[in-house]
Amino acid sequence: MLDIQFIRDNAKLVAEKSKQKGYTVDIEQLLGFDTKRRELLIQVEDLRRQRNEISTGTKGQKPNEEQMAKGRELKNQLATLEHQLNAVEQEFLALLKAVPNMPLNDVPVGASEEENKVSKEWGTKPKFDFKPLTHGELGEKLGFIDKERAAKVSGARFTYLLGSLVELQFALVQWAIQPLGDEGILATIIKDNGLKVKSKPFVPVLPPLMLKTEVFDAMDRLEPRDDRYKVGEEDGLWLEGSAEHVLGPMFMNEILSEEHLPIRLLGYGTSFRREAGNYGKDTEGIIRMHQFDKLEMEVFSGAQSGKDEHLLLVAVQEYLVQQLELSYRVLNKCTFDIGKPNAAGVDIEVWMPGQDRYLETHTADYMTDYQARRLQTRSHASDGKTDFVHTNDATALALGRTMAAIIENYQTKEGKIGIPKVLQSLMGNREVL
Repeated sequence: MLDIQFIRDNAKLVAEKSKQKGYTVDIEQLLGFDTKRRELLIQVEDLRRQRNEISTGTKGQKPNEEQMAKGRELKNQLATLEHQLNAVEQEFLALLKAVPNMPLNDVPVGASEEENKVSKEWGTKPKFDFKPLTHGELGEKLGFIDKERAAKVSGARFTYLLGSLVELQFALVQWAIQPLGDEGILATIIKDNGLKVKSKPFVPVLPPLMLKTEVFDAMDRLEPRDDRYKVGEEDGLWLEGSAEHVLGPMFMNEILSEEHLPIRLLGYGTSFRREAGNYGKDTEGIIRMHQFDKLEMEVFSGAQSGKDEHLLLVAVQEYLVQQLELSYRVLNKCTFDIGKPNAAGVDIEVWMPGQDRYLETHTADYMTDYQARRLQTRSHASDGKTDFVHTNDATALALGRTMAAIIENYQTKEGKIGIPKVLQSLMGNREVL
């Protein structure tokens, strides 16, 4: 959430920027509750001081009748005011949490995803002397994808992955971990993109796949709830919808040493989404499944390097896609499309020849200190100053979508699937599936 002092000082700007993101927030009402909250807090603290003075003045002695009467009166007044303060604070916090993060100045202003801006295109789209199949058609034909039997077991939007496609997925995981853990490769990526960040490697993480309601809410990723899977009412646990949901709160309520920043994590997780509101959209093949696997990057940094960490994650994404020799474009997402906790967002879309369109395979989100303020994740500098960290998350590989892109781009006239060169040594030096 935003710093309330920032909202006090920039009320009109916050309302305007919120509207650009598609959120209508009542800043005047929020500031009204803020004023009332502060007034009540002063009164509560004054009553507590008076009670402490009476207690201190009678320490070791029996209070007289007048002191006892005054103590009872203060206790009753304090109980009433604390009740009022609690109610006002709840209203204040609900309104404050409803205010989205402010988009950075270079984020395009737009009212729909159609207003996202293409900032870069890379690679040459493959040309075939035959009609290319979609990944779903070719995967089912080769016996690698079985959605029909999965539907018997789990319902629609689930699948069995079989045979060489499973090998391909784990080859992708093993391959991607290597460059993200290589300080030399990261240093080259940083230099090539003119960034001012450390070449600190990513730490591989196998995170839990469930999280508590209050933690999900603190990440500001619980909503919309109808897109989430709840495990059970008595447990109060939810299945994560993306690996950053369980990576981001790893240091919740902690103060990190500034010298240890940035902390870069690479988490592997199986994610679960209902895909509510997306029925009939992108249902071909293994896109928009209720269950899917991802490698996700999460970074905790200081405020000074937060934006460059965001740009580094995008550069890492481009490096991985280029190594797979897949044609893609980069989108700077507009204010409407970046999401509530985000200050900036970038998508990478890979060309899918079987579908004759681009498909989003990567996204990178920069939250500034918005998430960290809700999570109470801070850093402690050598000068003694404590401040909220800045957080970034980004897709390293959405495995289903990446394999779909490989299937469509590397298909052969003989109905086989070529294996990208960087993966061949991890798959028995084979060249085709």
